[in-house]
Amino acid sequence: MNEDTIRLVVIGRMLRRRWRLLAALAVVGALVGYGASLVVFPPRYTTTASVLLPGQWEERELLTEVDIATSSTVLDLAADKLRWAGVSGTDLKDQVVAKAADGNIIKISGTADTPKHSQQLSDRTAEQFVGFAKQIAGGSADSEAATQRAALRKQVEAANRRISDLAQAADPGQTVEGVEARTSLEKLRTSLEEAMTKLDQAAPASNTAGMVVMGPAVRPTGEAAPTRVQLIAGGALVFFLLAVIGHLAAARMNRRPRTEREIATALGADLIGTVDVPDDRHAHRAEGGGARTRIGRLLGTDVRWDTPAPQRSGDEAGRRVRYRRVCARLRDRSPGPQRLLAIVPEGDHVAHRAAGQLVAEATSGASTGSASGGHPLLRLLPVSVDRPMVPDRATESGALIVVSAGNWTTAELSGIARACADGGHEVVGLVVADPVLARPASPADHPPHHAAPAPAVHSHATGGSA
Repeated sequence: MNEDTIRLVVIGRMLRRRWRLLAALAVVGALVGYGASLVVFPPRYTTTASVLLPGQWEERELLTEVDIATSSTVLDLAADKLRWAGVSGTDLKDQVVAKAADGNIIKISGTADTPKHSQQLSDRTAEQFVGFAKQIAGGSADSEAATQRAALRKQVEAANRRISDLAQAADPGQTVEGVEARTSLEKLRTSLEEAMTKLDQAAPASNTAGMVVMGPAVRPTGEAAPTRVQLIAGGALVFFLLAVIGHLAAARMNRRPRTEREIATALGADLIGTVDVPDDRHAHRAEGGGARTRIGRLLGTDVRWDTPAPQRSGDEAGRRVRYRRVCARLRDRSPGPQRLLAIVPEGDHVAHRAAGQLVAEATSGASTGSASGGHPLLRLLPVSVDRPMVPDRATESGALIVVSAGNWTTAELSGIARACADGGHEVVGLVVADPVLARPASPADHPPHHAAPAPAVHSHATGGSA
């Protein structure tokens, strides 16, 4: 899979074989999310109070009012009104948010640990904002500007009196010139009054004085995001996705030889043949009862997920033919009686079963004899891949390595080959064991009575299948 594109079939195979582990990690993620909802993100509630600003306001003026609403002075006043134990205006800085909305409305949102506190925070902050804004408008009115407006009003009043005098002094008759003069004077008077009215309405103090809170804030009925349910679901989803990505990344980076040619190259040996081993995962699962083994069996990590499903094989007789052909090739390579080590990496259960069957077939062939002197005798020897050790050459004159594909790295296989060379054993060949799905056994598939069954093989035997 290391060079293949990750396909949906690969993900489906991973979900089928590792669903227990993925489910366990999702539960762990949910617990982490629940813990975060208690410690890092406790339940919070948010509500909003609205303040109306009458008149005409420019955008920069609205932004100024927003800054005033969240200023330290307003928050300190709100904290004094709330009288919450141990809560000051500085503590409220992260709990109050203000923003300008359409229609000259300032929305003040308060976030607290309970719906009641959230409502109180929004209402008190809005009230103190309006009061403080009015105080600023009243206390900071420019006296010079006020004097100038008063003087301007007096001048307007004087101009109105002068207009009245001119209107009376105009031709009292009903001539066209007199009517036009009085009409022009009245228009001038009206324009002056309208200008003064607009000037008064545009005064910031007048607009600020008209601020009003548009009713109390609504008490919230639900938590603010992220809610506890969102944190639990998010934690489960994040852990699940990380587990899936981790599995795919590990499979992508896997550089273990998977083909017969790659394994033969890593060992520096010739391929003698490939044998089929009925896939019986429950057989080796029963071996060992440690806590780590039981946990791996429970979570399904004791079975590799990144290998394709075993292919369906033929009957028992067809599988035995493959073993006999391997033994025959070994006999042809070294005519005459010969003793060989059948080396199997420790933990390779498929290869161990294949080697045991090879030992049985070789023993059966040697006992029946042949024109060429019979099959070589094999002794099964499990070897650790971490620190491979092969005994020095004595009665055995070579080594036959039996492995399954995709379980060992190139370095591990090369280590086994070097251990054979250090012990003076020539690697006479390689046998690759493939797990297959066996068909239900029928009477015709059973071996004949004269065939020797596969015995229990121990590594300390000196020869044959002891």
